[in-house]
Amino acid sequence: MCTVTFVRLKDSFCITSSRDEKVARERAIHPTKYIIKNKEIVFPKDPKAGGTWFAHDKKNILVLLNGAKEKHIPKTNYRKSRGLILIDLIITDNPLKEWHSIDLNNIEPFTIVYFNGIKLYQFQWNEIEKTTLELNSNENHIWSSSTLYEEEIREKRNNWFNKFLVTNSEIKANSLLNFHQFTESTNKDFGLQINRNNILKTVSITQVEIKNETISLQYIDLFD
Repeated sequence: MCTVTFVRLKDSFCITSSRDEKVARERAIHPTKYIIKNKEIVFPKDPKAGGTWFAHDKKNILVLLNGAKEKHIPKTNYRKSRGLILIDLIITDNPLKEWHSIDLNNIEPFTIVYFNGIKLYQFQWNEIEKTTLELNSNENHIWSSSTLYEEEIREKRNNWFNKFLVTNSEIKANSLLNFHQFTESTNKDFGLQINRNNILKTVSITQVEIKNETISLQYIDLFD
């Protein structure tokens, strides 16, 4: 939910997401196929709220990060989990169209990365307004959650990502998993795999590779 990369590989696309979460939270259910409203969806499930941070159907991928552009002050209660909003979008025939009409009143701020196999979008909700940004799917992108990483730190992580892209002549899905798991490994506060006083950790990494209209998923539970 907290670090996402989108990379155009030689003959495919790769989306990788690291989930940072409180260790006291119940462990997620590994990615599973679910039938919701007659549509087959694959996602890891958060047992607490029933939602997810990463979901795909046969062509659409949606990935959630907590927070919008800047860090917000959380309220005591919200109407619905952000992870359920992600499911509300993925189960529709057109997530982009649904995004424009979905009611987000009293929903905590978030960012969603949406890829339909051709076009790439960033959706954001900051408690006041929605924004929709179409991005170049032939370029590489990184997002770090604004709730955990200040702007200066997000920029450092961007630099690490750019250095990784430049220094690796041929990037593959597994090398991106390594980037998410081992970059700045001694930096437990804001490296790519964090451990903040054994309270907040990077608990899993989820990745899909999209090639010839086929979606392949890998999931690393860092508690295993």
